[in-house]
Amino acid sequence: MNLALAFASNAQRHAAKTALFWGESRISYHDLWKQSLWVAGQLQDEFGVRRGDRVGIWLRNCPEFVPALFGIFAAGAVAVPINCFLKPVEVSFILADAGIKLLVVDESMQDGLGKLAGPPGLRFLRAASFGRRENPGPESNLDLNEGDLAVLIYTSGTTGHPKGAMLSHGNLLANVQSCRVALEAVGEDRFAVVLPLFHSFMLTVGMLLPLLVGGSMVLIKTLHPPKSLLAEMFQHQATLLPAVPQFFRALTHGVLPGQLPLRLCISGGAPLPATLLRDFTARFSIPLLEGYGLSEASPVVTFQPIRGPWKAGSIGQPLTDVEVTIQNDAGEILSPDKTGEVCVRGANVMQGYWNQPEATAGALRDGWLLTGDIGHADREGYFYITDRKKDMLLVNGINVYPREIEEVLYHYPGIKEAAVIGVPDARRGEQPLAFIAAEDGVKLDEELVLEFAREQLADYKVPRRVVFLTALPHNATGKMLKTELRNIAAKGA
Repeated sequence: MNLALAFASNAQRHAAKTALFWGESRISYHDLWKQSLWVAGQLQDEFGVRRGDRVGIWLRNCPEFVPALFGIFAAGAVAVPINCFLKPVEVSFILADAGIKLLVVDESMQDGLGKLAGPPGLRFLRAASFGRRENPGPESNLDLNEGDLAVLIYTSGTTGHPKGAMLSHGNLLANVQSCRVALEAVGEDRFAVVLPLFHSFMLTVGMLLPLLVGGSMVLIKTLHPPKSLLAEMFQHQATLLPAVPQFFRALTHGVLPGQLPLRLCISGGAPLPATLLRDFTARFSIPLLEGYGLSEASPVVTFQPIRGPWKAGSIGQPLTDVEVTIQNDAGEILSPDKTGEVCVRGANVMQGYWNQPEATAGALRDGWLLTGDIGHADREGYFYITDRKKDMLLVNGINVYPREIEEVLYHYPGIKEAAVIGVPDARRGEQPLAFIAAEDGVKLDEELVLEFAREQLADYKVPRRVVFLTALPHNATGKMLKTELRNIAAKGA
C-alpha cells in the first residue's frame, strides 16, 4: 500500500462526493484524482521526474496543494512541502539540501521566485495550469511500497539549518490510521483547515486523514476578517477543527453567528494553557482536546481520549500502535511520575534525517525517537510535557522548567501570553526571564506580577524580571519562537 493508491481507491469509491470545499467551489474526489494524475504526467513527461526524485511544493493554502502532493506520489517522487512564509534565502537552502530541481508554485510566490538561488536548472510547475489538458498521464508508479520515501518535512530549525525528516508512505499511512481511531473520524466528517498545509500537523490531520477516510476538507479561503473564516465553517458545516491554541483563544472571546457545527476541536502545535481550556469549556459544550506530536513522528504521538476521562495539562495517552516512554540519558525507562525525555516508538517514526547520519544517530536510539521534550507519565498512562530539553534551566544546579512558570503566569489576570527563557547569571548559573503580552487595553505592573509568582513558586523559580511586549513572536504554525526572545534578551531588553 502507498498514499497514491490509497487516495486512488477512495476516488473510485467516492467519485462524485465533495472532497474539498473552497469558498463557493466544491471539488469532487474524481476531479482531485484526475488533477493528481495530470500532475504526475507532467512531472514524468515534461520534466523528466523519476522515482525517488524530490519535488518541492511552495504554495499557500489552495486546492492545488492536494493534486500537487498526490501527483508527486503518483509519479513515484518525493514531496517536499516548503514553508510559504520563508524568505528566498531560507528556501534556497532547502532546495539545495534536498536536491530539488522542480518546484510547484503559484502566483502568490512570484516575488520570491526571482530571488531563489536554486540548484542549476531549477524549473517551475505553475499551479494555475493544473488540469488544463485532458490527457491525465499514466498510472505507472502506483506500485510504491510502504518503505518508499514519501515526504521530506523540514523541521523549523530553531538552531542552525533545518533538517529534512524522512517520512515513508508507511509512516504516514500508519499515523493516519492511528489518528482515525483516536478522533473516531468517518466519511461524514468535514475537517476545517485553517493552518498552513505545508506543516506536518495539517498535512496528516487536515489533508491525508479526511481524504483517506472518505471525508472532506473545508479549506478556509479567507482568514481575515475572522467573521469570514467563521462564515465558511458554518456554511460548510465543518465537524472537526484542528488548530493551535491562539485560534481557540480567539474563538473563545469572539462573537459567533450561532452555535458552532463542530463536534470536536483538536489543539496542537503548541502547549494549551490550562486557563484557555477552562475558558473554552465554560463557553462551549464541544470537547477541546490536546494532542502532541512532532514532524519526526508523522507527526501525532498522543491525544486525550475522545471519550474521556480528560486531564487538564496532559497531552493525553499514546495513539493506537504508538509506544511512548520516559527515559533517562542512559536509555533506561523511568517509572511513573519520574521526569525524563519523552521517547517514541512505532510505525510512524521517521526513517531518519536526509543526508545527516550524525543527526539521525542522535535522534534515534535502539528504535526509539528521542523527542528532546522533557516530561513524565502518571500512573494512568497520561503523559505531561514539562519543557524542551534544551529550554530547561539550571538554577544553582536545580532543574527549572519554563512551562511550569508560564502556567502560573497565565493565571494572572490580564496576561494574554507568557514565555520564560533562561539568561546567564554569574552566581546562579542561569535565571528565569519572563516575557509577557497583556490583553488589549490592560496595563500590567511588573512588581505585582512577580509578587503573584512568588506566592505560587519556589524562590529560585521566580523570574528575575519581566519584559513586556505588545505581542510575543510565533512562527506560521503558532509555535513560540524562543530563539527570538533569547535574541531580545541578549541585546539587553
